[in-house]
Amino acid sequence: MRLKIIYIIFFFNLNLSIYSNEPSFESTIHKNLRCLVCQGQSIADSNSDFALTLKMVVKDLIEQGKTEDEIYNFLSDKYGDWILYKPKLNVENFLLWFLPYLILLIGGLIILYIIRKKGKKT
Repeated sequence: MRLKIIYIIFFFNLNLSIYSNEPSFESTIHKNLRCLVCQGQSIADSNSDFALTLKMVVKDLIEQGKTEDEIYNFLSDKYGDWILYKPKLNVENFLLWFLPYLILLIGGLIILYIIRKKGKKT
């Protein structure tokens, strides 16, 4: 009887792990890499030869024990930061990261200035 319960528990846990919605390490990396051929898709969504080759490269790097950051650094050194959907913050793209916030701040200051100026006239 105990053996049957152990088998049932094992089988139930095995089924849960098969149907788990948690993305694997490899698929997470695939979703964060842009296909250079398709340009609008990640390599997870693309079936181009480039995407298939890149998937094999990522698999080889994972088997070598590379971390996610090491894989991203390797690919960004080879293809440029454009291949990453979430590029790292550095001197070249500093303005790209902070320009929207700067524009929002300047726009808010202009609106505040206009409101104060109209308030003084009335």
